[in-house]
Amino acid sequence: MSTAITRQIVLDTETTGMNQIGAHYEGHKIIEIGAVEVINRRLTGNNFHVYLKPDRLVDPEAFGVHGIADEFLLDKPVFADVVDEFLDYIRGAELVIHNASFDIGFMDYEFGLLKRDIPKTNTFCKVTDSLALARKMFPGKRNSLDALCSRYEIDNSKRTLHGALLDAQILAEVYLAMTGGQTSMTFAMEGETQRQQGEATIQRIVRQASRLRVVFASEEELGAHASRVGVRELKG
Repeated sequence: MSTAITRQIVLDTETTGMNQIGAHYEGHKIIEIGAVEVINRRLTGNNFHVYLKPDRLVDPEAFGVHGIADEFLLDKPVFADVVDEFLDYIRGAELVIHNASFDIGFMDYEFGLLKRDIPKTNTFCKVTDSLALARKMFPGKRNSLDALCSRYEIDNSKRTLHGALLDAQILAEVYLAMTGGQTSMTFAMEGETQRQQGEATIQRIVRQASRLRVVFASEEELGAHASRVGVRELKG
C-alpha cells in the first residue's frame, strides 16, 4: 500500500477588481486570500485566511461581487506583511484553483511588486485548474462553482457573496467529488469524527466567524452590470 503524502491547497482570492483590456491584474491588488489544506483527500483544518489593505480603492463592480468595503480594509496588513507566511504555506503543494489563471496572475503580480526575486508560482507549486477539469468532464455545460455545487448536490447556501475562504472550502468539496468521492457540505465543530462517504474520507472543519462587514451596493454600483458580470464569470 502506498504511503505517499499528497498535499493539496485549495485556494481562492478576492481583489480590488480586474481590467477588461490588457493584463487582468495590472494596477489591481489582492484583498483576501482563503486557502484550505487537503492531505490524502482529507480536509485537515489547517487553513490560511487573511484580508489585505490594497492601498487603492475597490472598484464598484468588484464590491458588488464580494461586498468587501474600503473602510473594512484600512487596518488590515499589506501583502508584504504576510507573504513569507503565505509562501511557507503553499510551497511544494498542489494548488487547486477555479480558473487558476486569474488568481495565479494576481499572485505573481503581487510577488513581482515586492522586488524580492520571488519566482513564478508554477515553479514551486503544481497548479491544477478545477475549471479546466470541469470543462473536460462536462463540455458545453455551465461549470461555475455554483453550477458544480448544484451538479454534485453540495450545499452552497451560505454563498450569498463571494468570499475567499468560504469559496475555497466549497471548492474543496466540489473538487473531491469531481475526482472520486461524493461529499456533502457540513461545517461542524473542530475535531469532529471523520466520516466515510464513498471513496473520500473528509475531516470537517470550522469556518471561523467572519469579520467581514457587508455593505450593500448602491444603485450606482449595481448599475455597473456588465463589468460585474465579467468579474463573476472569471471568479466562478
